[in-house]
Amino acid sequence: TERIEIGTCILNPYSMHPAEIAMAAATLDELSGGRFNLGIGAGAEEFLKWIGVERDRPLATTRDALRQLRAVLDGEPAPGWTPEAYLRFGDRRGARRIPIYLAALSPRMLQLAGELADGVLPLLFPPEHYETVEPLIRDGAAQAGRDFAAFDLVACIWCSVSDDREAAERVLRDKIAYYGHALSPLIWDRLGVRQDDFRPIERALMTDRDPEGARALVNERMLRIGVVGTPADLIPRLEGLVTMGARHLSFGPPLGPDPLAAVESLGREVIPYFRMVSSSGC
Repeated sequence: TERIEIGTCILNPYSMHPAEIAMAAATLDELSGGRFNLGIGAGAEEFLKWIGVERDRPLATTRDALRQLRAVLDGEPAPGWTPEAYLRFGDRRGARRIPIYLAALSPRMLQLAGELADGVLPLLFPPEHYETVEPLIRDGAAQAGRDFAAFDLVACIWCSVSDDREAAERVLRDKIAYYGHALSPLIWDRLGVRQDDFRPIERALMTDRDPEGARALVNERMLRIGVVGTPADLIPRLEGLVTMGARHLSFGPPLGPDPLAAVESLGREVIPYFRMVSSSGC
């Protein structure tokens, strides 16, 4: 490839040390000819516990990692590291500055993105509720004296695309069953659900090993986390994102029962529509 950008979504400073993240980022940016974007986040506490890792002080740890990564990738010593740990990436001072995106679910993490990151990946916010996101990021940017106009606000959307709506829904239900209990309280409130509503789903999936039962417990409110249906069904739910300030749309998994066909449908029908809207200034 020559034009498409690549990136991580996401790495975390618990299962991978910031020094290792920086080395991987610099290498991938060089190999791709300056097309790499680094996405990091605090990781999910429960998932890290599965591999025996405690997610201690997530906000402070992520803040430290952001500062260290920015310094090292800019060719500077990282705060908190000894001089012996100074990584040297050759002549990176003259290279493209690798953008760092912060994945965020909570208000404080969204503010941190505005304070230190180049862009934000607000994960799992229903499309109708992205207005929750921008003020928090603006607040973080203002506190740090940064220009929000230069900030990349990404709309990260879970979508499941297919002409067979029932099949598309089934795929999205599986994803929500797996991740729903780990969502931010901010998102639960917006959906009108509680964490306790996901406990029976979690139990069916993790304890009973009953994916069909877990899928059946995902209700219509929970489904609003993502968008599902044909490309024509997606567009009305996504249109408001641009007016809410999203700079670009990021379509994430599950994508659909046939992921390749879903990507092709998005490329043929959904993305051209929003490019047209953007170019016309609507």
